[in-house]
Amino acid sequence: MATSKSLLLLLLWSQPWLGAGADSDAVVCVETACYTAHWSKLNAAEAQHHCNVNGGNLATVKSEEEAIHVQQALAQLLKSKKPLEQRLGKFWIGLQREKGKCMDHDLPLKGFSWVGGGEDTSYKNWHRDVRTSCISKRCVSLLLDLSLTPHPSQLPKWVDSPCGNPQNSGSSKVEGFVCKFSFKGMCQPLALGGPGQVTYSTPFQAITSSLEAVPFASAANVVCGEETERKSHYFLCKEKAPGVFSWDSSGPLCVGPKFGCNFNNGGCQQDCFEGGDGSYLCGCRPGFRLLDDLVSCASRNPCSSSPCKGGATCVPEPYGQNYTCHCPPGYQLDSSQLGCVDMDECQNSPCAQDCVNTPGGFHCECWVGYKPGGPEEDACRDVDECASDPSPCAQGCINTDGSFHCSCHEGYVLSEEDGTQCKDVDECSDPKGNPCDTECINTPGSFRCGCQQGWELASTGVSCIMPSGSSGSLSEPPPEEDKGARQETTAPPSKTSSSTRAFEGIAKGDPESITTRRPSLSSSFPSTSAPPEMSASSGSPQIWTELGIHFPMTTSHDKPTGENSLVGKDSVAPQSDDGTDGTKLLLFYILGTVVAISLLLALALGLLIYRKRRAKREEIKEKKPQNAADSYSWVPERAENRAMENQYSPTPGTDC
Repeated sequence: MATSKSLLLLLLWSQPWLGAGADSDAVVCVETACYTAHWSKLNAAEAQHHCNVNGGNLATVKSEEEAIHVQQALAQLLKSKKPLEQRLGKFWIGLQREKGKCMDHDLPLKGFSWVGGGEDTSYKNWHRDVRTSCISKRCVSLLLDLSLTPHPSQLPKWVDSPCGNPQNSGSSKVEGFVCKFSFKGMCQPLALGGPGQVTYSTPFQAITSSLEAVPFASAANVVCGEETERKSHYFLCKEKAPGVFSWDSSGPLCVGPKFGCNFNNGGCQQDCFEGGDGSYLCGCRPGFRLLDDLVSCASRNPCSSSPCKGGATCVPEPYGQNYTCHCPPGYQLDSSQLGCVDMDECQNSPCAQDCVNTPGGFHCECWVGYKPGGPEEDACRDVDECASDPSPCAQGCINTDGSFHCSCHEGYVLSEEDGTQCKDVDECSDPKGNPCDTECINTPGSFRCGCQQGWELASTGVSCIMPSGSSGSLSEPPPEEDKGARQETTAPPSKTSSSTRAFEGIAKGDPESITTRRPSLSSSFPSTSAPPEMSASSGSPQIWTELGIHFPMTTSHDKPTGENSLVGKDSVAPQSDDGTDGTKLLLFYILGTVVAISLLLALALGLLIYRKRRAKREEIKEKKPQNAADSYSWVPERAENRAMENQYSPTPGTDC
């Protein structure tokens, strides 16, 4: 025992915080944490370093209860100085936001976090909206009126500001900071049975004489006032059993026969019993037992002190020496085994579709397109959206598992906007081709074909025929395998004189008269083209042409002379041979005209070439240079006289 005390004394005297200049700032210890408040013009980083060196961090304020503890420490700090003038001061706490991390309006802490780590909390006490800037680090401090004593009903507000740098604190109003230190447990303050003084030295270098709870590993220096030599006694807060913390010596301390139970109740927590010789003993009330320090009392029911928190129920174990905490359904014990936290039942996937966790329970939800089923049905069943009124689709609706899709009637397609509306298909603008032989008119969901005035649609709905009651009736043409041949035909012009002029032009060799333009169709009548054959009056045959296809006009033998009739390809009347003769005659006229034109062109070309050659010769002749002898006249050439006979020449008839 003496050896352990000597080691304790050596340990205590070797600590620098027990000498001169020890920290005497405000300290508040409660439950398992201590809060210290300090006067200082440090910036946030320096304040955090000061707390961290002593084993703590800048204080957290995670609940209203903790905010009251911090306020108590600040109240003690303000009492240590004379009343200050009315002004606001700031004290750093451990709520900071790093550079590059922006504010989040949806969170209580607005994107800030505690320097000591841990999850974000729901408690907040902002003085004003925080800055949204993300380009610099921001720190939070408590705003306090230094001229007033803090009151629990007016907890200090939070304000954010720059965190400062080594040259300044970051704000001219920063007066200090608050630290927090956490411990495994606490000891009860030492009780004195007589005059004396107790000084506690905490592990975080704070020295104080008044603590509601003394943190584990703290030392106590007790000086009794009635002792002659005023000797000091030293004690240490130890953990004697798991979760049980007490001093290493029993009490009461500084007792004497002079005072008995009259001084501080003898240092007893509950009852004090005096003896006949001036001595006394401490006792406990029914249902409690005396602890090992001989002054403190503990309930025989370990649950009497309500050790379980957060909705947990305390259940004592046999013999009343221990207890366990039990949580209600939907909750489970936290890491301390004293409180309860919500259990996330959705982790076990109890629902068929969506699971929503709630405090203490959960509930199931169905996906979009489903609804909860009945007691004897599946948990979620499909919703028939097509059965709703009004229908979600403009035309057709097809229900699917959990959804639906829309369809359109023939002649319509789905709109690309939302997939529920239908728009008309313009069949007349189909890139594959016009569905009508002539004019095409688009209608909602369909189309119709138009014909020239005086013509009517055939049974096919795409071709035009002449009404049967009109003169020169035109029967419906037979169906053709090649639709392209049908599309190249059209109705004849309304006036017969145009065909006559076409024939006269052909007879004269005018090629422009061979083909006539398609007559314009009235937009009020559906029209289609048909390949009719028109017969003119007997006599010279006539021609109706369209797009280079010629239909000979023949005279029907069933009609009187001079009466015109139209004969189609499907006409029941026998085909006359005059059509073939007319065609041959027409070809003869055309061939003759072409030959005549060719001969005329060849003659004109030869004449042109001759004239050009003649003109060229005349031009060359005019440009030929004249000879100098051209100005002289020449006499006709005559035979020269035989030269005078040479005297030396031999005589004729003689030999040389």
